[in-house]
Amino acid sequence: MKVIIIEDEKPSARRLQRMLKSLDIEAETMLHSVEESLEWFQNNEHPDLIFLDIQLSDGLSFEIFETLDINSVVIFTTAYDEYALQAFKLNSIDYLLKPIDDDDLRVAVNKFKGRTPQKQSVTLDFNDIKKLLVNPIEREYKKRFSVKVGQHLKLINIEDIECIYSENKGTYAYTNEGRNYLLDLTLDQLEDELEPHVFFRVSRKFYVNINAIKDIISYTNSRLQIKLSHFNEQEIIVARERVKDFKNWLE
Repeated sequence: MKVIIIEDEKPSARRLQRMLKSLDIEAETMLHSVEESLEWFQNNEHPDLIFLDIQLSDGLSFEIFETLDINSVVIFTTAYDEYALQAFKLNSIDYLLKPIDDDDLRVAVNKFKGRTPQKQSVTLDFNDIKKLLVNPIEREYKKRFSVKVGQHLKLINIEDIECIYSENKGTYAYTNEGRNYLLDLTLDQLEDELEPHVFFRVSRKFYVNINAIKDIISYTNSRLQIKLSHFNEQEIIVARERVKDFKNWLE
C-alpha cells in the first residue's frame, strides 16, 4: 500500500508518519505545498491513500485535485470545526481532526482497508467543501500552561518559555525567569500544540523558542549548538538530520 502525507507543518507531518508506522504503514513521501505536490504527482505513481491537510503554505490543497486527475483515497487532517466537517461527511470523505488521536487514526485506516476495490477512488466535490470554508477558523495553539507548584496551580504564558525539554521521563518548561516547571505532556504530544513559527523541535529532547535564541554556533558532525538568553543547564544541540529544517525555520 502506497501512502503519502501532504502537510505544510513539518512537525505535524513527522508525528503522523510515526503514528502510521505504529500501525505498520510506511508513509515515505511527505509533501508540504501545493507546488511541490503538483510536481510530485506529475512525476510519480499516484498513491493508494493520501493524508491531506487543507490549508498549505501556498494555498488550499484542493488546487492539486482541481489541476490533476488523482483517483487516490483521501483522509483529511484538519483543524476546522465540526460545521465545516459536515461537507466531508456528505462527500463520503474520511477526516481526522487535529491534534490527531491514535484511536481515530486507527479507525480511519481500518475504514480505508475495508473498502472494496470498486470504492477505492473518491470523487471530491471541492466546491461544496469550499463553500463551508469561506470563513475558516484560525488554528489555535497553546497560549499558556497550568502547572502545579506545591498546593497551587500556576499559569505560565507561552511567550515566557525559552525551551521545553525532556529529562528522566519528565517534560519541563524553562522560563525566562530561570525556573523549570514540570508539564503533564510529552514532547510528541506537544507537536500539534505549539505555534510552529515560534517553537522548533531541534532534537528528540528539546523545543526552543525563536525569541529566546541568543547565539548559534557550529558544532561537530555538521550540527549546531544553540545558546538561549538564560538557559544554561545543559547543551542544546540541533540534530544533524534537523539542521536544514532548522535553518529554513529561522528564516
